[in-house]
Amino acid sequence: MEATGIHHEALAEWLLEQGYRVCVLNPAQIAHYARSQLQRVKTDKVDAKLIAEYGERHQDELRPWQPEPRAVKRLKALVRRLGDLREIEQMERNRLEVADASVQASIQSVLEHVGQEIEETLKAINDHIDNDPDLRGKRDLLTSIDGVADKTAALLLAELGDPLRFANSRAITAFAGLNPRLQESGSYRGQTRISKMGSSRLRAGLYMPAISALTYNEAIRAMGERLRERGKTGKQIVCAAMRKLLNIAYGVLKSGQPFDAKLALAH
Repeated sequence: MEATGIHHEALAEWLLEQGYRVCVLNPAQIAHYARSQLQRVKTDKVDAKLIAEYGERHQDELRPWQPEPRAVKRLKALVRRLGDLREIEQMERNRLEVADASVQASIQSVLEHVGQEIEETLKAINDHIDNDPDLRGKRDLLTSIDGVADKTAALLLAELGDPLRFANSRAITAFAGLNPRLQESGSYRGQTRISKMGSSRLRAGLYMPAISALTYNEAIRAMGERLRERGKTGKQIVCAAMRKLLNIAYGVLKSGQPFDAKLALAH
């Protein structure tokens, strides 16, 4: 089946309980397959047939789906709720700047309520991680990385889930949509951009930590300086820093060892 936010999970869990082998596909895989089959019609019936065909052709390559542990599922719900609340808060702040005096008190009231909800959700996230030995240990590994604080660690744990499900650092980079994509045709060579086909939440959450890491993380700062000397733009350097930070996070989670700047510099 195709991943549809959280909507596919109940069916996937039920099928697993009934003894079926379940594989959950990235929608981008099916879209790419549809293009390769010159399929232009898009209906639920056509999509279902494409997914079935893809599954039959690639069944030996597909990885069986497993539900997330309850602790990770709860953490993801809390972290995503925090993100939603912060978006609401920013929207209300923007409204307040241009609002008529007659509605400013109402907006201020909403901001106060949302602020309280944010504080309570942050506390719930921290308490949840503190009370789970596995999550707590992984958070401590992640926060050993210069540039990764508790907030970023919680996001990484929520969005990545089990790091061992990724075969290598390239797989985790693609999951975040931070893998480079180059367009070439004949003598034409386009700009290299990130694919943006993965988790937008992960990309958004890594942006500010990457900015911080370019100053305070020795390995990422050295990489940034090398890229600057090669004439890379600020945006390209930040994207590379996000990628490097994610790969370091993957490394400490997979190895179970805290961040070692000397080891990171060697790579």
